[in-house]
Amino acid sequence: MRDEPQPAPYQPDPQISAISGWIGDEVAAVAFPRHELRFRNRRWDKAVGLDSMSDRDWVDHFGRFLPLPDNLPRPLALKYHGHQFRVYNPEIGDGRGFLFAQMRDAGGRLLDCGTKGSGKTPYSRQGDGRLTLKGAVREILATELLEALGVNTSKTFAVVETGEELWRSDEPSPTRSAALTRLSHSHIRIGTFQRLAARGETEHLAALVDYCLEQYPGPPPPEDAPGRDEPAIRLMHQAVERLADLAASYMVAGFVHGVLNTDNMNITGESFDYGPWRWLPRWDPSFTAAYFDEHGLYSFGRQPEAIRWNLGQLAISLRVLVEAEPLIAALDRFGPCYQENMVRRFCWRLGVTGRGLEHDTRLIDAAEATMREGVFGPDVFFHVHRGGRNATGPLAEALDGYEPSADPHAYWDRDKPESMLIEEVEAIWDRIDRHDDWTVLKAKVKAINALGAALGNAPVPAGVIA
Repeated sequence: MRDEPQPAPYQPDPQISAISGWIGDEVAAVAFPRHELRFRNRRWDKAVGLDSMSDRDWVDHFGRFLPLPDNLPRPLALKYHGHQFRVYNPEIGDGRGFLFAQMRDAGGRLLDCGTKGSGKTPYSRQGDGRLTLKGAVREILATELLEALGVNTSKTFAVVETGEELWRSDEPSPTRSAALTRLSHSHIRIGTFQRLAARGETEHLAALVDYCLEQYPGPPPPEDAPGRDEPAIRLMHQAVERLADLAASYMVAGFVHGVLNTDNMNITGESFDYGPWRWLPRWDPSFTAAYFDEHGLYSFGRQPEAIRWNLGQLAISLRVLVEAEPLIAALDRFGPCYQENMVRRFCWRLGVTGRGLEHDTRLIDAAEATMREGVFGPDVFFHVHRGGRNATGPLAEALDGYEPSADPHAYWDRDKPESMLIEEVEAIWDRIDRHDDWTVLKAKVKAINALGAALGNAPVPAGVIA
């Protein structure tokens, strides 16, 4: 069974204040005409000691963005650059969000409260700094299911409807507005390092490396890794390990993020910022989520390569501090780390005990062939064959010798698996939009939590901050 987040007292710890003078700009939240609490994460509010806060106070802090006690006195919009669909853009940053607070959880991990849709900042460019309520609902659904499927993801912490009418080209307008707060391990992106390197801010770049190593510690590089004592090399190895696991988790979940730009890559290997995401309706490596991804750069099957390419841009940024050879050696670990995490996570979701890389890779190949031939996706496959059951043909041969890894759970006796195809997402939004009926969303979140409880905790390597 999946572990619940451990309760903790409120422990404010705005560590980013030490580097705030050059990593961001203080901003103010917009004054919205209305504040109606639509979602409060009751699994995670206790993890940062905010579970006893009333809904009224919740709206004050996560809708009006009044500072939390002993935390950041003013929100901080972070500065970064990024490759967007492989085109470098120096004109970006937190354009409709900011870092609002930092707190420790029961394990002492530093967690960030960041926002989406909280108003314009110096980096909004031509945008209005707002978020549609539909976008917020979609982010709730994405983060809840990803968490249940063991993906290291930001958590949707709060959604407050804000009473404005927004106009968007990609959905019927005018449409309702919202401010969303997400809980994550870090606001620091690969694009943050790119900006400092591009601007020649070498001292700040080194300070950011030290900040990340201190606040997001991980195991040291392998004993034979060149330059392993250099801070930038240590951070590069940690980023490779964490993002290789993220890539594997996307594939096992059957999830397509859609916009894997370097400004959407978190240094802690945590998935976040959900726009045009999709889950696979059937096993198709060419399936894309974003209508504007005309060449399939971020299609389902190309996600691992995209993430590795982004890590290459981190290495280029860190080259300002260290020699290239040890950075390349760290980057070369991505493939083996990805494969190890693929087999580990695949066997976990299938509910069987792994038998080693060679056997487990053969099992994955047979599973992919089964899904292609049956024209269905991972949700159905993992549900029908949980524990190695119901297999025939090449899949049965590949599963020969595998043992169930957990006791049978009543969840797997259901006729259908929990899934999140686009038709259901649209149906949930339609009930909210037309009838202000939030019961369907609440029921879906409850069903997703049941799936997470049945799956239990995903296996993650030591360097992953999950």
